[in-house]
Amino acid sequence: MATGQRLFVKVTRDSLPQVKDKYPFLYLERGRLEIDDSSIKWIDSENNVVPLPVATLNALLLGPGTSITHDAVKTATAANCSVCWVGEDSLLFYAAGFLPTADTRNLKQQIELAADPKKSVEVARRMFSRRFPDADLDGKSLKEMMGMEGHRVRALYQAKAEEYQVGWKGRKFVPGKFETSDVTNQIMTASNAALYGILCSAVHSMGYSPHVGFIHSGSPLPFIYDLADLYKEHLCIDLAFMLTREMAGRYNKHKVSESFRARVIEMDLLSKLVDDVAEVLGVGRASGRRK
Repeated sequence: MATGQRLFVKVTRDSLPQVKDKYPFLYLERGRLEIDDSSIKWIDSENNVVPLPVATLNALLLGPGTSITHDAVKTATAANCSVCWVGEDSLLFYAAGFLPTADTRNLKQQIELAADPKKSVEVARRMFSRRFPDADLDGKSLKEMMGMEGHRVRALYQAKAEEYQVGWKGRKFVPGKFETSDVTNQIMTASNAALYGILCSAVHSMGYSPHVGFIHSGSPLPFIYDLADLYKEHLCIDLAFMLTREMAGRYNKHKVSESFRARVIEMDLLSKLVDDVAEVLGVGRASGRRK
């Protein structure tokens, strides 16, 4: 894997999880997954061969330059390890293979919470309380809390614009017309997309569904958007205004990607997310797919 700051480290025999551990996912790029004596082996771009303990994994995240044989997919499925196709460092999420034998315990909990109006609002309230730690949200309806959030975000945009001395005319994004936005909006759109990619990969690996949300609705990934709002202030909004000043009016996708990745690593988002999901759902630490 490439050098520099990365969300994921190079996979070697020494860096693999021990049998006693259960990892939510393992990210791979630039190599091939094959079968060797009924087990999966990873052959990287330098021809190093690493046996993969798929029985200890919830998901394999396949990044750029990867290929996988039919038999390797069958073996992963038999071990209850799903397969996802993602962009570099999982900053984009493309697709996931669903397992017919997957443990649906976490998904069932998520659906039960979302289907009960009272419990669903309680989950939403726990999410909003992360952004309003000093507010009394007891008895507040979802609509009221969403209204509070709208005011908070607009005020946050203005505060960041003043902090970094950046002109701000409001959040604007037109699908398919990325270049028509100003630099601040372009950075925010790109970093949002990267955050959604990471969250999609992680949510799938923990056995939850991106499609069952508690605040957002009428969108393809409501649970992802729910979770993203817990992290956007630092990872996306503050980053956008800071980089706008540094870029002096010229959008630089490499700078955006590097800066976003650095903040994700600093926050330790991948570890933090597991505990955050359990907390907002009120179900205890996420258990993964297997019992």
